[in-house]
Amino acid sequence: MAEVGSSARRSEDDRDEVPEYEVKEQNSKVLHVEAVGRLWRARLSARDFSLQENEEPESDLAAVAQDLGCTLDTAAELKQVCSTDSLKCYEDDSNADPDTIPEDTRLVTLGVRRKILEGREETLTIHRTCRQETFTYELESHALGKKPQNQSDLVEEGELVLTVNIFYPVIFQKHKEHKPYQTLLVLGSQRLTELRDRITCVSDLQIGGEFSATPDLAPEHISKDLYKSAFFYLESTFYNDMRYPECRDLSRTIIEWSESHDRGYGKFQKAKMEDYIFNDLHIKIGFPYLYCHQGDCEHIVMVTDIRLIHRDDCLDRTLYPLLVKKHWLWTRKCYVCKMYIARWVTNDDSLASDDPSLFCDVCFKMLHYDTEGNKLGDFLAYPYVDPGIFI
Repeated sequence: MAEVGSSARRSEDDRDEVPEYEVKEQNSKVLHVEAVGRLWRARLSARDFSLQENEEPESDLAAVAQDLGCTLDTAAELKQVCSTDSLKCYEDDSNADPDTIPEDTRLVTLGVRRKILEGREETLTIHRTCRQETFTYELESHALGKKPQNQSDLVEEGELVLTVNIFYPVIFQKHKEHKPYQTLLVLGSQRLTELRDRITCVSDLQIGGEFSATPDLAPEHISKDLYKSAFFYLESTFYNDMRYPECRDLSRTIIEWSESHDRGYGKFQKAKMEDYIFNDLHIKIGFPYLYCHQGDCEHIVMVTDIRLIHRDDCLDRTLYPLLVKKHWLWTRKCYVCKMYIARWVTNDDSLASDDPSLFCDVCFKMLHYDTEGNKLGDFLAYPYVDPGIFI
């Protein structure tokens, strides 16, 4: 009897977790992630979220016939008419080249495509928009339906998938109103630290110091190796990354500041990032939260979707958090050769016309040092990490 009462209370509590708008068309009210999954699994049949391929077409036809209120023969005819095979332009030649455009076509889109393809043959260039679309498509589809080689890495049925958007740090004013530069799919059973390790930011790759006198001795350690502290701020709770002995509680200063006077922010909580999975969280869909690392590099983080995993999704757990979108950025080329990506930036450079100036590794050393490695002229040199090579 106690179990029945407990189950009833849980069902009633879960109904309170149905996503509802707090601000219309912007963000939902606070909800428990795991409760959303329970609600979906309770409403759907096991067949709806099964990850196994359906090997019984007759049962499919029966289900379609039942949903549409028609006979099995009608359902079979609809399946044939609506099949993707019916979309082919060529009835006789099923292996026709999709890049071959019929001469008598009246479709405007095909006419535009013909002009683009002819232009590529004449100029040997690819339009930037086409390159971006191809890049975006490949990124979104490269892991679709991918299954693991090891069955132990297979995602479980009924697993939740969260869509997480990472925005540029607020120090980049030109991207202040821009779309997210990273969109990742995260499993509900993954820890917050797994998302933290998957987020890429140019400030994590910086190498501190001035190395004009000893360019070959620039350290290999990047900022992420030296300063490992970070936190997520979600619904009045700071989730600090405390996995390593050198990690510091970055939220302590903020909490002490808020508690020093009654500032109207309420009571802040803190927890260890590595102790929580996404299913444990209480969050709002579409609401901006905070990810802070490197002391003061702050990113807006927004969860825009929570759903059950589908058989057509990537089913390899080891690939999650899965990057599905990222912002296109041009790489900065060397000011001398105009070919290679910049590796050094100089200030107060007597040998360069611009301040700052960017150089690839070869041009930098050829211009600023003699054959014995002695410094020529006056300048300050810093290792440069180009955001376009990884973001």
